[in-house]
Amino acid sequence: MYSPEERKSYFDTMIEKIQTFDLVEGIVQIGSGVTGYSDEYSDVDLMVATTRTEDAEPTKDVVRAFFSELHPIYIKEKQFSKDIFLLIVFLENKLEFNVSIVPREFLSVKSPLWKVLVDKTGLVAEKMNQENKNFISMDAPYDVGFDVPFEFVYCAMSLEKALKRNNVIYALKMLETMRTYTLLVQAMNEDKKLHQFKAYDSLNPSFIKSYLSTYPEKMDPITIDCSAKKVIGLFEDVVKHHSTFSMDEHLHQLLNKTLV
Repeated sequence: MYSPEERKSYFDTMIEKIQTFDLVEGIVQIGSGVTGYSDEYSDVDLMVATTRTEDAEPTKDVVRAFFSELHPIYIKEKQFSKDIFLLIVFLENKLEFNVSIVPREFLSVKSPLWKVLVDKTGLVAEKMNQENKNFISMDAPYDVGFDVPFEFVYCAMSLEKALKRNNVIYALKMLETMRTYTLLVQAMNEDKKLHQFKAYDSLNPSFIKSYLSTYPEKMDPITIDCSAKKVIGLFEDVVKHHSTFSMDEHLHQLLNKTLV
C-alpha cells in the first residue's frame, strides 16, 4: 500500500508532466482529494480538459503513455461517448488514478468537490464556475433520475416470487438491491453527495444499526423473508423523511400485499 507522501509525489509528477502536453488546456481535481483525502486508501480523481473535441482521443493516448512509464499493474480504458474517455490506472503500490479526458465544452460538476489545478486559457475555470452555478441552483442536485419507491416495491415483489420458487440466490440479489435503494434514500436525506459516494460509515449511527440488522443470519427462505420485512420497514421510514420521494396509497397497498 502507498503512503500519503508517495501519493503526493505521483500526483505532483503527473500534473507537472501532463500540463506540458500541447493539447491539454486544463486539469481539474475532483473528489475527496480536493479538501484532503479521506485516508491513505483514497485514490486520485482528475479531469483533463482539451480545447477541441477532436483532441480528446490523442490526449488520452499521451496520458496513457505517461502512465505506462510508471510501470502500472493495469490500465483500464473506457469510452463514454465519441469524445469522452476514462483511464483507470493501478500502480504497483495499488495507488489508483481515475483520469477523465474531456473536451472543455463537456466539463461538468457533479459535487462541490472540485478544484482547477491547471488552466492555460482561463476558460476551464470559467466553464467549471458556470457548471457549479448550474449544479447548486438545481432543486435536487443529487436526483437519481428514476422512481426509487416504485423500484424498491418491484424488487420486494420479485423477492417474494423468488422465495416461493425456492430461488434463494435471486431472492438474495433482490434483497441486496432493496438495501441499495434504502442506502440511496438515506444518503439523500442526509444531503450526502451521491456521485461516487462511499462514506456510508458517516451516515446516522441509528440508521446504520438498523441497516446492519437487516442482513440474514442464515440463507434459507424463512430467514431471508424476515430480513426483507426489516428492509421494507426501514425503507418506509427513510422515505417518510425524503423531500420528494413518496409512496402513494396504491404503492403502499402493493407493498403490503407483498408482506403477507
